[in-house]
Amino acid sequence: MSILRPGDEKFHYSDGSHKWIPPNPDYDQEVWDEQVRQHKQCHLWNECPKVHIRRLV
Repeated sequence: MSILRPGDEKFHYSDGSHKWIPPNPDYDQEVWDEQVRQHKQCHLWNECPKVHIRRLV
């Protein structure tokens, strides 16, 4: 079972299916395809990978 998180709306239609067409006609299709692919990976992991930012002193 996958979890929809805030921000996932741009990748889903109201029925929960994935959008394979970019939201903007000027958006690069290959870039969108990669973003959707990574988004779908998050569903498989059931959690998106966390980004840790370290502050160098």
